[in-house]
Order: sequence, then C-alpha cells, then structure tokens
Amino acid sequence: MIRVLLADDQSLVRAGFKALLDAQPDIEVAGEAADGEEALRKVRELRPDVVLMDIRMPLLDGLAATRRVTDDAELKDVKVVMLTTFELDEYVFEAIRSGASGFLVKDTEPEELLRAVRAVVEGDALLSPGVTRRLIAEFAARSKEPAAAASLAELTEREREVMALVGIGLSNDEIARRLVVSPLTAKTHVSRTMVKLGARDRAQLVVLAYESGLVRPGWLG
Repeated sequence: MIRVLLADDQSLVRAGFKALLDAQPDIEVAGEAADGEEALRKVRELRPDVVLMDIRMPLLDGLAATRRVTDDAELKDVKVVMLTTFELDEYVFEAIRSGASGFLVKDTEPEELLRAVRAVVEGDALLSPGVTRRLIAEFAARSKEPAAAASLAELTEREREVMALVGIGLSNDEIARRLVVSPLTAKTHVSRTMVKLGARDRAQLVVLAYESGLVRPGWLG
C-alpha cells in the first residue's frame, strides 16, 4: 500500500486529491496538512511514501519544507512531489535541486496523478518527456558552472553514457532503443548509477548530470 500525505492550504484541493487517491486499491491518504510546518510534523510522524506538497503555503512554504525533508537522513525514503499552478513555476527548479522528485500541476488529469504517485515510489520518471525536456532546458539555462566530476569516477563508461541520456530527458525505453539494449537493462543501469551517486531519484540524477558537467546546455537532442 502506497501511503500519501497531502500538503496544501486549499481544503478543496486536498479533498479532491483524497477522494481520487483513496478510491485506489493500492493507495491510501495517510494524512493531510494545511501549511508547511504541519506538513513537516506529519511527515516525521507518519513517514509516508509520498508527499504531495504545494509550493506556496503559509508559515513555511513548500520549498523550505521539502528541503528539510530531503536533508533529514531519517526521511530518506520519503518522496516529495511538488504541486504548482503553473507548469514552469519559477520555484520548481529550486525544488528539484533541493531534492524533490518532480512536480505536477494541480489541474493534471486524474490518471496522470495516479501514475505519478506510483512511479515516484519506484524511482521512475514521473513527468512526461515533453515536460521533462522543458524542465531540463530551464534548469540548464539557470545552472552554474559544472563542479568537479570526481563523484563520477566510480561509474562505468556505460553508466556515464546512461546518465547523460537521462540528463537530456530520455525515458528508459528511449535509452534502451538508443543503446540497443532491453528496457530492463536500461532501467538496471539507471538504478545502479543512482545508487553509486547517492541520488534519491531520477530527477536528482538529471541535476547531477548538469552540475558535474556530464551534460551541457544545448544537448537536448
């Protein structure tokens, strides 16, 4: 059973998400929070699998709350998905850098929300390729000069290649076709790369690909 915490200051948004999620046989809403401080308390108390976190909330905004969750080693298994009104919200990029597993717009289709919750628990990409590439393009435009790539030293040549393909927004199936391997093999390479680099999920792997200099702006082909 996937346990979800809903953190949003709008009660109607929480009610709508709760009705949808609780109707699924494999998902349950473990709790709700109306502000960032309450969300943080509930995360520590309930240890949900996924937090659907609104970016803009009173007392403590979703960005700060997310950073506190992802910085806490005891909460390393909690995945945070940011909720935003706009697809390219200016805070989304900082949220991804802070450890969020991705983001969803509040008016997303019900099927997309359910797919996202299930996917993020597995560490898979939860954004459509088009949205992912726009996110990456914006992140690339805002990224600083690459840091030293010493952290990539333990990766094999194939793992570096896979990481670069993740970095330009390819899904596991697309990576498999590009490298002429099975989707399972591609997924295994992605998973091993995340483990070696200590990446919480695929979104952080994208960030690391840019920050290490393995992928540079303009490579979105």
